[in-house]
Amino acid sequence: VSQSRYFKARSSRLVQFELICIDDLHALAHKELLDWVFENLIKNALDAMEGEGNIVIYITSSGKQVFIDIEDSGKGIPKSEWSRIFQPGYTTKTRGWGLGLSLARRIIEIYHRGKIFVKHSEPGKGSTFRVTLQA
Repeated sequence: VSQSRYFKARSSRLVQFELICIDDLHALAHKELLDWVFENLIKNALDAMEGEGNIVIYITSSGKQVFIDIEDSGKGIPKSEWSRIFQPGYTTKTRGWGLGLSLARRIIEIYHRGKIFVKHSEPGKGSTFRVTLQA
């Protein structure tokens, strides 16, 4: 999740980043593909916050799984949209193809045999996406 440093240097001073990592964790993963997934999630979070807010990245584990939660204080997503946002072509942006989250899901679920989903979201309060990988 080296992307947080990259985005911190390129985003508004009104955006606060925090990384919380429990223990020294390792996951079986393709670094470049995972970097792309996290870049996409962080870009979406920044867009949802419109230049002001908080992004917190939590990295934890349980047994043979590593959990990466990316939480933002953006617009939030209505629960009725949670499954649709991963479909190709779904976008809320005026300039977007709607491929980012569908490709992120393929990278996580097919290539890494993990999971990616909306852990929590509330309109007006923000969203948390969870990525689960094998340790």
